[in-house]
Parts: sequence; C-alpha cells; structure tokens
Amino acid sequence: MVFVRTTPPRPVDVTAVFPELAPLARPAIRLHPRPGSPSVEESSVGGPLLWPVDEPWPHCEASHLHYDSGFRQSPADVRLMRRRAARWHGDHSGPWMTPEEQAVKEQNAAVLAERLGTGAPPADCPVPMLPVAQLYLRDIPLLRPPGKADLLQVLWCPYDHEPYCKPSTALFWRSAAEIVDILAAPPEPYEVNDDGYLPEPCLLAPEAIIEYPNSLDLSPQMQLMVEDWSRWQAAGADVDSSYADYPRDFYDPVLADAPGWKVGGWPPWGRTDPNPLFCTACDARMVPLLTIASFEWDGGEGLSWAPYEDQAAAHASGHCCGQGPSQPTQVEVGSTDNMQIYVCPTSPEHPHTDLIQ
Repeated sequence: MVFVRTTPPRPVDVTAVFPELAPLARPAIRLHPRPGSPSVEESSVGGPLLWPVDEPWPHCEASHLHYDSGFRQSPADVRLMRRRAARWHGDHSGPWMTPEEQAVKEQNAAVLAERLGTGAPPADCPVPMLPVAQLYLRDIPLLRPPGKADLLQVLWCPYDHEPYCKPSTALFWRSAAEIVDILAAPPEPYEVNDDGYLPEPCLLAPEAIIEYPNSLDLSPQMQLMVEDWSRWQAAGADVDSSYADYPRDFYDPVLADAPGWKVGGWPPWGRTDPNPLFCTACDARMVPLLTIASFEWDGGEGLSWAPYEDQAAAHASGHCCGQGPSQPTQVEVGSTDNMQIYVCPTSPEHPHTDLIQ
C-alpha cells in the first residue's frame, strides 16, 4: 500500500524574517510511520528485517538488573494488550478479553514465570535485540551509507541503559542485493522493560523538508535576533501579538525543527541543552542521522506539523498526544520523548552515538 503524508507550509517564511538563518537550513526527511504490515523488502519502523540467515542475530550482553522497572510482559503479551485496546476503543459492546485471548495471556505468563524461576532473570542473560527501523537508500536518499551499502538497519535492547535510562541501539549497514537467504524467525527477548520499547510495525511515507535550528542551537547573537519582536514586525510576519514578549515561543515549535521520526535535519532540543558529540575514532563533530520520537506532533502550536492528511484526526484528538495518529509507533522514549542517533560525517562505519533529549 502506498500512502502520502504532506507537511503544511510554515505559517511564516523563516528566511524572509531572518535572512541570517538561510545558511543554517538543513534537509531532512520526515518518515511519517503509520501502522501496517511491512515486508522485509520495504522501509519500515518496527517491521521485519532483511537479515541474512547465516549472520548471528544481535544480542545485548550487558547486565540489566540494576535498571529493573518491574515491568514483566513479553512482546507477545504487549501485542495482545494493544489488539484488545484497539478493539475495545472501537466497540465497547464486546468483552474486554475473549476466552482465546485469556488463554494466550495465561500461557505467556506461565512461560515467563517458568523462566524466571529457573535461575537468573532473563534480563541478566544476552538479550535479543528488537527491530526499530529499516531504511532503504531508494526511499531515504539522505542516508550516507559506506561503500555499496544501500540499507540501514537499527535495533535496540528493550531495557534501560546508562547513562540516560534508554534502550541501547545497534546500527547495521548492508547491501540488500547480497542477501539471498533471509532469517525467517529471529529471536525475541523474554520480556521488555517498558511496553513503549516495542515498536508497532509501521510503513513509511518519506517526505523531504527543510529545517532550521532550534533557538538553543543558535549563537547568542542570533538568539537575541530571534527574540527581537521588532524584526518580526518589520518583516510583516503574521504572528499573534501574544508572542511579543517571547517570540522564541513561536519560533521553536512552529518554524524550527520538525517533530516526529526523521532522518537528518536538526535535533529536537528543548527539554535539554545542546550537547556536542564527537566521534571516538577520529574526533569529528557527530551529525544527526535518525530521530526516534514518541509523538509525530504535539498539542497546541505543534499541531501545525500534523500532515494535511491527518489534520482532521489530529484536531479531533485534542491536545492529548497519546490518542489518535500522533503516536502510531507506540514508542515512548523516556520523559524527553526523543532519542537522537548520531553518526560520524567522516565515516558511517565509525561508532555511532545516541542521546535522549
């Protein structure tokens, strides 16, 4: 199924008000994940990976016991809960759980209890990682793969890790044409540390956009420029006068970096200050590769980023971001709602870095 998502144009032309920001424009690709049934041949979030049958599936070797959240549910149980919630949301007349679903839940609980009772908790064993994203170069031309690679695969361990209490990620670049035999049934972890660490399978509708930096990424002089209400007035910008005392409250959520899952662009600062990251192999300044987001847009001013095709649903769900299409992947990335994966601009094969922000 092919679908399209289109970001509405920004209500104000950034470079018309601030020509000084034009050199800071960056291309980005909004991924627009939406629930579906992706195949291994498609770009996806949370979908199956084009994984070689003769290559070991990645496992996390760290001990996770010191970050035990107390959440004891298997991926199968989380999927069951989601299906029940979706059905209940559409039809309140039926049972919350069918006898078949109750039997599956009890079976899953028995298997997990047996594993927990036979020795060390599963979290202290090598944990199979979960697919997070699969991105083909043909769909996401902003990717900068090494050599002849044309496919990026991102996985994570569904447990909190130091220092930001977030899943630990792993990146794999590969050439799709070289994969002949595909692993049909990859292993899954016994449990997940949080149900928000199990991405819902989603198809993508990639859309190229241009972004400008969050005000926190601007120099002190440019921050003062953005805060100068007279500049907005002189340019004839149609901005409500309620922003006169603090124009950054309009600039950041409406004109700067786009929310949601994306490749490239500018990082979504706001809850934390910018933190420059440098490659441990060559000391180059790392650049954003992939933003993993809890929500596709936020309430209030953030609704302006909802695609045309989702505007009706976005406004119908009000300002509660957990409802409707604003959280299609079911991912929840900590209290900051964003996880940024950085790569070295010198070589994508250098170690990557990720950061909750």
